[in-house]
Amino acid sequence: MLEIINFSKTYKGGKKAVSNLNLEILPGDIYGFIGHNGAGKTTTIKAVVGILDFEEGEIRIDGHSVKEEPLVCKSLLAYIPDNPDLYEHLTGIQYLDFIADIFQIPSAVRTERIGEYAEQFGITESLGDLISSYSHGMKQKLAIICAFMQNPEILILDEPTSGLDPLMQNRFAQVILKEKEKGTTVLLSSHLFEETERVCDRVAILRAGRLVATEPMQKLHRRVYQLTFSSEQQAVLARECWQDGEVSHNVWTVSLKKEQSLQKLPQTALAYGVCDLREKQETLEEMFL
Repeated sequence: MLEIINFSKTYKGGKKAVSNLNLEILPGDIYGFIGHNGAGKTTTIKAVVGILDFEEGEIRIDGHSVKEEPLVCKSLLAYIPDNPDLYEHLTGIQYLDFIADIFQIPSAVRTERIGEYAEQFGITESLGDLISSYSHGMKQKLAIICAFMQNPEILILDEPTSGLDPLMQNRFAQVILKEKEKGTTVLLSSHLFEETERVCDRVAILRAGRLVATEPMQKLHRRVYQLTFSSEQQAVLARECWQDGEVSHNVWTVSLKKEQSLQKLPQTALAYGVCDLREKQETLEEMFL
């Protein structure tokens, strides 16, 4: 559905924002796109949706080139930025009708979809108000309704829940999971690791403009073990034998990927007099940081 092939972007002054990025997102996938500020996520997303021109590489949506067939590509996708630019002299419903006209959504269909999503995101009573009177969160809700109303084949989301309260963030995640059931493809850039973990099938991690990892969400998790010893010295010796992990006082913390064997860890722990062993699953945030 979405192919990014050898994509690079250099801004004026020689700053390279993205370097030789290759990524393939299959139909129906929900793909998380994470990285620190300045990692190149938004640059990539803007190139995908046709906002940002680029000279190196190729981007294809459902086999169509973003460069050579921009209108076809835009007809297949919907885009939600973190700070949407809306026509503030219009009311909410006027803006939704305007977008629906552009995408040629029939009157009965748009009425049904607008009503459904406006109710879910608690904006129904405000659709008659000028957008200029909306808070950031209200504008974000309007942009979300615009995107889902189009019933796109692919959703491109750049910090889509920015400005939303926890209740609405949860509601948004529920809607995304329903889109997955319909077969919609999603590229989701988010700083909310809990949101990414909840809805994404796979995750791509960008660092300094380069792709450093792309894995299924389940495979990306590690199992974290906290082993308590009778003394800090015993914990240090166990850690040195294993050659991994961290020691704090008399507790040695070590993480293993799911495919790694546990056979040797208990042997090492017992050899140095382990008193207690506890397991927890490392979150995406802990792994990323």
